[in-house]
Amino acid sequence: MPIRRPPKPPSPLTVAGLPLPLELRESARAQRMTLRVDAGRGLVQVVIPVGVSEAEARRFVARHGDWVLGRMAALPPALPFAPGAVVPVLGVDHDIRHTPDLVGGTRRDGGAILVGGRAEHVPRRVLDYLTGEARRELGVRARAKAALLGARVAAVTVRDTRSRWGSCSATGRLSFSWRLILTPDSVLDYVVAHEVAHLKEMNHSARFWAVCARLTAEVEAPRAWLKANGARLLRYGTKP
Repeated sequence: MPIRRPPKPPSPLTVAGLPLPLELRESARAQRMTLRVDAGRGLVQVVIPVGVSEAEARRFVARHGDWVLGRMAALPPALPFAPGAVVPVLGVDHDIRHTPDLVGGTRRDGGAILVGGRAEHVPRRVLDYLTGEARRELGVRARAKAALLGARVAAVTVRDTRSRWGSCSATGRLSFSWRLILTPDSVLDYVVAHEVAHLKEMNHSARFWAVCARLTAEVEAPRAWLKANGARLLRYGTKP
């Protein structure tokens, strides 16, 4: 949804006496206010049409207070990247281990993610490491699968997208969430296959699903896994 102006930084919001962060996003295409809870950042987000005041948006949230509280309460717990935390890499659990004198950069070894340097830099270094691993793994698989179709990938980008796990543009540019590196191998493989299949079929027709099935071993089970675990994936790297 196009945004007319960048969203304002989250501001304090009180719902039923509980403090919650609120983010307002103004959209030139919005015809009415819409409300959602951002699982990754743990905040309330309202998309508002141009000209709607912040006060009116806050009243809108207040009218839906029970819904907001229910959704916030249902969020999985925050899963920060801290020493001792467990983080899956391609579905395999790894302990984050702070090793101050580590030489050679963050790496995996013996079921652990080893992180050097100062303790306060551990979260950022774990995030940088996982993002780099995701970029490498997704890029290799996307180009290999595209070659099977005789198609060309213009570029592969990795972001922290929150509304979709991957996308494919009409120009052949693929974009993925770095959080796919946290999922089981079959799930990551399915999402790559899904987006590469769009290089041939920019739709979700029967032909598209036939192409997708040619590129990966499983389709339905990974889709079900993402539906069941998507909110939890968005909580990795968040503060308590």
